[in-house]
Amino acid sequence: MSASPATRRLLAAVLAAGALVGAAAIPAAAHDDDRRGHRGPHSSIVIGDVQNDSHGRDNRALNREWIEVKNTGRHSVDLRGFTLTDKQGNRYRFHGFRLDGRSSVKVHTGNGRDTHHDLYQNRRHQIWDERDTATLRDDSGRVVDTESWGRRGHHHSR
Repeated sequence: MSASPATRRLLAAVLAAGALVGAAAIPAAAHDDDRRGHRGPHSSIVIGDVQNDSHGRDNRALNREWIEVKNTGRHSVDLRGFTLTDKQGNRYRFHGFRLDGRSSVKVHTGNGRDTHHDLYQNRRHQIWDERDTATLRDDSGRVVDTESWGRRGHHHSR
C-alpha cells in the first residue's frame, strides 16, 4: 500500500514542524540548566555542627563559638568567595581556602591562626545568638545551605 503524494507532503510537513519545535525547545532547556549553576541543585558543601552563644567575652570564649562547614563530596572545593552570614547581616568571606573532600573546617568567631581545620573571623564580639540562622552562599551569592536554631532546636535546610 503506497501513500498518495498529498499524504506524503502532509506527513513531511508534520515531521518538519516537529523538528522545528524540538530544536526551539533545546536552547530553553539549556538556559534552565545554566541558572542552577555548575554545582547543580545540591552542593557537596553544607553547614555541619554549630556551637553558638558561648559564655565569656575573651578571645577563648569567642573561639568556642563556631560554625562547621563540611564537604560531603569526594573532591576538594575552592571556597574562595563563599560567605557565611547570620540573621543580623554579619558576614565572613572565605579567601583562597580549599576544603578537601570528606572533610570539614570550623569557622571561629574570635582571633587565631588559620589552618586546614580552623578558620578565624577575627571579631571582638559574639555574632551567633541563641536564636539565629547561619546562611552559606557560594561565590555567585546563591544560597548553598542554611542552619537555624533557637526555641525549637536546630532546623537544617538546603
